[in-house]
Amino acid sequence: MIAPGRLAELFTPRSVALIGATDRSMWSRYTHQNLRAFSPEVPVYCVHPRHDVVHGDPVHRSLEAIGAPVDLAYVMVPTTEVVPVLAQAADAGVRNVVVLTAGFGEAGPEGRALEERAVALANERGMILLGPNGNGFINAADQVAPYGLPITPPLHAGPLGIVLQSGGLASVVLHMATSRNIGISRLVATGNEAMVTATDVLAYLVADERTRAVAAFLESIRDPDRFREIATAAVDAGKALVVLKVGRSAAGQQAALAHTGAIVGDDAVVRAALRQLGVVQVDSLEDLLVTSGLLAHHPQRLGRRLAAVTASGGACDIIADRATDEGIVLPEFPEATAAGLAEVLPAFSNPRNPLDVTGYVVVDSTISHRALEVVVDGAPGTYDTIVYQATVPQNPPPDPALVLNRYRAVRATVDRSPVPVLVQSASSSDISPYARSVLDEVGLYVLNGIEHGMTAIGRAVDWHERRAKPRPRSPSPPAGEGWGGGERPRSEAELRTVLQAAGVPVTPSRLATTAEEAVVAATALGLPAALKVASPDIAHKTEAGGVALDLRRPEEVAEAFAAIAASVARAAPAARVDGVLVSPMRTGGVELLVSVRRDPAWGPVLAVGLGGVWVEVLEDAALRLLPVAVEDVEEALGELRGAALLRGARGRAPVSVRRVAEVAVAIAAVAEGLGDALDTLEINPLWAAGERVEVLDALIVWRKEE
Repeated sequence: MIAPGRLAELFTPRSVALIGATDRSMWSRYTHQNLRAFSPEVPVYCVHPRHDVVHGDPVHRSLEAIGAPVDLAYVMVPTTEVVPVLAQAADAGVRNVVVLTAGFGEAGPEGRALEERAVALANERGMILLGPNGNGFINAADQVAPYGLPITPPLHAGPLGIVLQSGGLASVVLHMATSRNIGISRLVATGNEAMVTATDVLAYLVADERTRAVAAFLESIRDPDRFREIATAAVDAGKALVVLKVGRSAAGQQAALAHTGAIVGDDAVVRAALRQLGVVQVDSLEDLLVTSGLLAHHPQRLGRRLAAVTASGGACDIIADRATDEGIVLPEFPEATAAGLAEVLPAFSNPRNPLDVTGYVVVDSTISHRALEVVVDGAPGTYDTIVYQATVPQNPPPDPALVLNRYRAVRATVDRSPVPVLVQSASSSDISPYARSVLDEVGLYVLNGIEHGMTAIGRAVDWHERRAKPRPRSPSPPAGEGWGGGERPRSEAELRTVLQAAGVPVTPSRLATTAEEAVVAATALGLPAALKVASPDIAHKTEAGGVALDLRRPEEVAEAFAAIAASVARAAPAARVDGVLVSPMRTGGVELLVSVRRDPAWGPVLAVGLGGVWVEVLEDAALRLLPVAVEDVEEALGELRGAALLRGARGRAPVSVRRVAEVAVAIAAVAEGLGDALDTLEINPLWAAGERVEVLDALIVWRKEE
C-alpha cells in the first residue's frame, strides 16, 4: 500500500482540503499561504463546522459539502476528533491524509491507542496517512507545498530529495538549501511515522526520476532489513544516500559481559552498517546539505587527485590541510601547465597546486579564469577533479552583463573540461537572490565554503570509489558440524571444541583439576606454559586472578595452579569452576580481537581489532555486518589505527592479513551457526605471527531467556 507509486499520489495532490482551518491557527494560516503562493492552480478547500470565512476563502461545513474530488486532506482538528474526521474523509473518497495534530504515540499510552485506531481505519479504508504530529511535505518539483510552517519563496526545484524525522527542522533545512542554491525535488517530514515511515519515503525518492541524491535526517532506523534493501537499490541506481544519524546510546555497551560490549555500542553498529551499505554519513546539518547537494548536482565521478585554483594564499593553505584530512592528494602541476601558468600569472606568483592567482586579480579580473583554463588543459592523467574558487557578487553591479559573461565563460570551461570542475565559494555564507539568479542563468552550482565543501568532496570521492569497487557479498562459509544443535557450549573448553570442529585453529590445551594434572599437561604440551581458570561464570579471568603466564618450570606450574584456585575462590566464591586450562605459551606476533555480537536491530556484527589487555584502552576496532567474505575482513583490518603492526612496523615480522581474515570468517560462521540465542562470541586474543594464526582465549555469552 505504501509503494513508491502510491506515495507519488500522496505527494502530488491536485486538490487539498484544510480540515479544521481557522484564522486562529498559525499552522492553518501558513499551510494556506504556502499552497496559494506556490500552486495557485491547485484548489484549496477550507473546512470548518462553525466558520463562514477563513483566510479570506469561503468555508465548507464538511468534506461532503465541497461537492468536488479531494486528493489530500490536511487535518488540523483536536486530537480526539482526528479518528472521526478520518472516517468522514474515507466516506468522501479521500485517499491521502496528512495529520498535523499532535498528542498521539508521543504522548503516552492513550495517545498510542488513538494512533493505532487511526492507522487501523486508514488501512481498512485504503487511505495513506502521513504523520500524525508532522508538518506535511514540500513538493518543489511540482510546486505544491501543503506544509504547516512558513516557506520563503522561491521554491527552488532541483535534484535533491530530503526526508526528515523532525518536522521543526524542515523549514531550517529548506532555508539552508535555498541559501546554498541547492534545488530540491521533495522534502518530507514524517512525524510519528504511524503509517508512512522515513524508510518508505527513502524508497520513493530512490525510485523518483527527478531525484538524483537523497538527504536524510534520521533519529532511528525502524526496519533495518528494509533499509538494507533501499540502500542497495540506491547504490545500484547511482543515487547517493546521505544520512545524518543522531541519537547515540550506551545500551549496547551493557549488552555483553565480554570486552566487545565496550567497543560495539549501538551508534558504532549503526555507523558501520551504513558505511557497509554504501550510505554517505555526515555529522552536521551543514554537511548534510552541502554533501548531498554536491552529489545531486554533480553526478560525475570525482577522483582523489585534486587541483585547486583560488585567489588567496590562505585559502590554498586551508584547502591543503583539509585535503589531507580527507585523504585527497594534490599532485604537482605538469611542466607544461606550470609554464602556461607562468605566462598568465604575474612574475611574483608561485604556480603550484593548490594555486593562488594572487591579489593581481583586483587589477585583472580575467586572470583567475585564464588560470583555470590552463589547469583544465593539463588535466588528463594528472588530476581527477578541479576546484575553482569564485565569488559571485551579492548585489547587482553597474553592468550586470559583465558578470553574466564572466560566468558564462566559466560554464563553457567547465563543460569542456575532461574532468569535473567544482565551483566553490571561499566561505560558508548565504547566496543572495541576485547571485542565485546569475548561477541559475548560466547553470552553475557553487559548493558552499572550503570547510564543508572539502568534507563534501571527500565524502563524494569515497562514495564513488566504493560504488565502483566490486563488493563481495558471499556468505560466511559453513561452520561445520562442531556444535550439532545439542547442549550449548558454555565453558571455554566446550567452545574450543566447537571452534576446532569448524576448522578454526586453536592453541592446544588440556583441562586440569589438580596441580599434578596441570604439571603433566604443561610438560606434555611444552613449556613455557600458560594457565587460566576454566569457569562458565567468570568472563574476565585476569581481573579474578585466574591467569598465569610464561611458566617455565614444573614447580612454577604447580604454584600457579594453587594461586589461581585461591585467588578465584576469593574473587568469585559462587562461581562454578571446572578446573584450569593449560596451554603452551605463544610469544611475539600480534594479539587481535575477533568477536561477533548480536545487535538487536541489525543482527550479528563482526568486530576485528587490536586485542589482548589493550582492547578497551585502545578501542581500535572495525565492524562489519554478517555475513562477510574474506575480502570484507581484509578491508576492515586495513581500517585499524594499529594496522601498521600487522604490516610489520618497528622491526616486527609482518602478519598474513589474508590468513587472519580467513580465520575471522570461520569464527563468524561458528557464531552464525550458534543461532539467535547467542549474544557474544569473543576471541581475545587471536594470536597471529606470519602465516600462523591461533585462538588463545575464547568466551561465549548467551542471551538471557525472556
